[in-house]
Amino acid sequence: MRLTEEAARERLASVPVVHLATTDEDGRPHLVVTTFAVEGDHVYTAVDAKPKRTRDLKRLRNIRANPRVAVLADHYEDDWSRLWWVRADATAEILQDPAAMARPVALLSERYRQYRAAPPEGPVIALSVERWTGWAYQP
Repeated sequence: MRLTEEAARERLASVPVVHLATTDEDGRPHLVVTTFAVEGDHVYTAVDAKPKRTRDLKRLRNIRANPRVAVLADHYEDDWSRLWWVRADATAEILQDPAAMARPVALLSERYRQYRAAPPEGPVIALSVERWTGWAYQP
């Protein structure tokens, strides 16, 4: 069955991580698993202190080239009557100003205990969701 926007938003917010899809300037897709927080029609993720080769991540370069992104959450079980997925199509903005980052970082810190000890330093990726879609099995 197709999910309502509200149900899709609630299910996406219920999972621990999502998959963020971006594309580069040539249209090549790039997909990463990321932590996130939802507030209304906004989804936030941030560059955190986990080891990375560079702070200029591919997802950031891609968003600068093409701000149209998607976020996917799903649930799988061997009992297929419990399957569901949700996708949020959005426009992304990279926030680097500490004042603009404050609310998203607070939301992320509320959601993940690891961020309470070491809040993400950013930048923050702010997604303005334009379309929530989803599906859940219904017998």
